[in-house]
Amino acid sequence: MKVSLLIVDPQNDFCHPNGALFVPGANEDMQRLSKWIQKYHQKLDEIHVTLDSHRLFDVAHPIFWKNDKGENPAPFTLISVDMVKNAEWVPTVPALTKRMIDYVETLEKNGRYPLCIWPPHCLIGSWGHGIVTELYTALMEWEKIPPAMVNYVAKGSNPYTEHYSAIKADVPDSADDSTQLNTKLIADLMKADMIVIAGEASSHCVANTIRDIANEFGDDSLVKKFVYLEDCCSPVPMFEQFETDFIAEMKGRGMQISNTNNLFF
Repeated sequence: MKVSLLIVDPQNDFCHPNGALFVPGANEDMQRLSKWIQKYHQKLDEIHVTLDSHRLFDVAHPIFWKNDKGENPAPFTLISVDMVKNAEWVPTVPALTKRMIDYVETLEKNGRYPLCIWPPHCLIGSWGHGIVTELYTALMEWEKIPPAMVNYVAKGSNPYTEHYSAIKADVPDSADDSTQLNTKLIADLMKADMIVIAGEASSHCVANTIRDIANEFGDDSLVKKFVYLEDCCSPVPMFEQFETDFIAEMKGRGMQISNTNNLFF
């Protein structure tokens, strides 16, 4: 049986208590996952790790927007289509106004998430962008069995679109291949007999990544390959319902639910 482990955004900014966008429970999630990898590393054929990779100037960071007083929005502000059209929030770069109206309109049509402003996080090259130490150590131990190599998948460097899912940006940019469908990751996962899922946050990046993979598989009988480690994923506070809805949806499509105590090979 070919087993793939997919770890979504196990980075300091999400998983360390000092992180810019710390998800409560994520540090314990990664500790459990690290021990599980060390225990069963010989059973894992592939490990894929996604990495949120942002710039400071990003559509979902405060510096991108301002109001008529020149103030940037506070983290966790939701920006709607009407707010942008009515100039309650406008891009700090005026030339982007039309593009951003089109952007928030597309987000609304997609019906996945409204535009949410987050604390600047996972800035490329920063401490917060790095993988939490305990998990990184476990990954390096796994790589000592040649020819094992972790597949690192960067997402989010395009400043004009959100990129929760590792499969594609929320609004793909036709001028930027990194925002388009990640066909290679889908093809790699398609070959697995079991896809073990862990990471942060279950309300956002995990949820969208798994939904998109399932949709691209195009056959819900293949969703039975998914094994969600519920003790290795946590939601962003105030967005717990997103996690609940995601798990209910994917269970209905065939995803299995397990944890590090019960998943054996």
